[in-house]
Amino acid sequence: TYPENVDICLVEGAVANEENLELALKVRRNTKFVVSFGDCAVLGNVPTMRNMLNGADPVLRRCYVELSDYGKQIPKEPGIVPKLLDKVQPLHYYIDVDLYLPGCPPSADRIRDAIFPLLRGEKPVLEGREMLKFG
Repeated sequence: TYPENVDICLVEGAVANEENLELALKVRRNTKFVVSFGDCAVLGNVPTMRNMLNGADPVLRRCYVELSDYGKQIPKEPGIVPKLLDKVQPLHYYIDVDLYLPGCPPSADRIRDAIFPLLRGEKPVLEGREMLKFG
């Protein structure tokens, strides 16, 4: 359960399944300031590579049947594999984001320069190559 009346939340990772989407929507509803944290949340990054397979079913088939050394079946039991969305998307595709903090992961300096102003009730200003570069 996500709490209510949260001041700041750093959300990492792309939105790839229904659980991710449900949590992202809860975070936005209950948080004053949402930070898209890291390259996967900001751009989708590596997780979006599965989009080239054109849907959740081909992804599951490729992973659990075609490339599996044993079993050769897609898990059907609840709770084993969350229901995949057909496309992986960055966080801002589904919710409004207040600040983008790129990096894989963002550097400690970048995190500090984003969080300290927020704790003072100010909007951070991230400028310059070191604060904005990806990777």
